[in-house]
Amino acid sequence: MGCKTESKSQLKNGDIIFQTSQSSQSKAIQYATGSKLSHMGIIYFQNDKPYVYEAIQPVKLTALDKWIQRGEKGQYIVKRLKNSQQILKPDVLSKMKRVGEKYRGKDYDLYFGWSDERIYCSELIWKIYKEALNLEIGKLQKIMDFDLSHPIVIAKLKERYGNNIPLDEPAISPANIFNSDLLETVYSK
Repeated sequence: MGCKTESKSQLKNGDIIFQTSQSSQSKAIQYATGSKLSHMGIIYFQNDKPYVYEAIQPVKLTALDKWIQRGEKGQYIVKRLKNSQQILKPDVLSKMKRVGEKYRGKDYDLYFGWSDERIYCSELIWKIYKEALNLEIGKLQKIMDFDLSHPIVIAKLKERYGNNIPLDEPAISPANIFNSDLLETVYSK
């Protein structure tokens, strides 16, 4: 999936990790966003062990190795905020964790709504960085801005929304975050 610039052991708190999910909606996300990457989370260490804070069912902390195993072929890419050494100081990381804690245990948002009642993976990461650091990692779009033309996407939209697709709903995708100019790749496998 790319070149390694750091070893897995050099991952840091606040790194953002991406993978191709094997979930039932992964293909629809891939077609709608034009990217193989369909799931993501944020890396936090507890007792010197890496975990991924992610929005699945429900929002929770998952051991990194378990998270990697759930992805397609065990492949993943890690990105880091540029200038993270200056920005992601311990107090900022604590604030990020506090912001993220308000979502812990919330249901996964199958409808990709922008409220805080339910949360999807890229929404979780975007909101943590926005609220804790006032940084927009990736450009918000509306559902109508994605490629909704593929039959798999059409079927998933019909399954979720019937004929009432919320085309004006704000949305953020793993691809939008992945392509942010604020991030740099630090590891890929």
